[in-house]
Amino acid sequence: MNYQSIILPHIWNLKPYSSARDEFKGKEGIFLDANENPLGSPLSENWNRYPDPMQWEIKEELSDIKQIPADQIFIGNGSDEAIDLIIRMTCAGQANSIILCPPTYGMYEVSASINHVNILSVPLTKEYQLDVEQILSTVKEDTRIIFICSPNNPTGNKINRSDIYQIIEKFQQGFVIIDEAYIDFSDEPSFITELDKYPNVIVMQTLSKAYGLASLRLGMAFANPQIIQILNKIKPPYNIGGATQALVLEALRNRDFLINSIQQINHAKNTLISKLEAIPQVIRIFPSQANFILVKMEKAQELFDYLISQQVITRNRSNVTLCESSIRITVGLPEENHILIQKMQEFYS
Repeated sequence: MNYQSIILPHIWNLKPYSSARDEFKGKEGIFLDANENPLGSPLSENWNRYPDPMQWEIKEELSDIKQIPADQIFIGNGSDEAIDLIIRMTCAGQANSIILCPPTYGMYEVSASINHVNILSVPLTKEYQLDVEQILSTVKEDTRIIFICSPNNPTGNKINRSDIYQIIEKFQQGFVIIDEAYIDFSDEPSFITELDKYPNVIVMQTLSKAYGLASLRLGMAFANPQIIQILNKIKPPYNIGGATQALVLEALRNRDFLINSIQQINHAKNTLISKLEAIPQVIRIFPSQANFILVKMEKAQELFDYLISQQVITRNRSNVTLCESSIRITVGLPEENHILIQKMQEFYS
């Protein structure tokens, strides 16, 4: 694939900033190169030295977990950083456009708007699937990105894989971004396994959900090594702090937590669904391959407000395209889910 025709010329030719830790990668020595404080830190542990700018230890651990070469992994400050960088490396403001399929993750639109990029919107079908024909007919000569979220947020369903393949195979003038933030809860295999076959695909994942590391803000993008090189070239020098790197590495090595987390959340989700089905005012529970459920119900706004007053916090999605009268409920602990159902029953009674 001719990436040079997709990447903006000034990004392609950019000479990256070279940090002190780029020039010397060792951990031992007398460090007089980076203007750090040699006295340490006012903490129980010293964080006075700059971290590895390329996070190689984490990438090597992820390489083993994901079964993908380390040079095909980009690590960002949340997936949001990857979203922003991908838009910035391909879109020259209003000279280019991206395609979004609402309802979907809101940061695609926000990042595009910040970068003054034209947004072409092709809503999902009523069953929350891609309108493939409409997407392909909406593509313009200046379109550089199509965002697909699967499992989708806020609806929770997986997107038909055959539809995604059609988009990938027919859209060759830019990148198809597949956001797999909730893939750990899905029975669908990751598109990471397809990267060698489809050089126009970038897959995004996160450690905020199944791994339980939302506060550490670490997201991942997986792509052809050439694309990873470009992303590394335009990211801030030390975008992942040393404390975050140390904690993430420790978490990744505890692989039992991930397995148990997925099992327990999926079990709790099934139990919660069965309880919701018993409430007459619940109109529809949408299929979910994530750690949340989108529920259409009577008096959704009033219920949402009542739950807030009872310190039960859900997400009102009623103002989102195709999600009218719907609330998004994250699967909590069994006792939290029990209180939610109890408060819903109180409201409707």
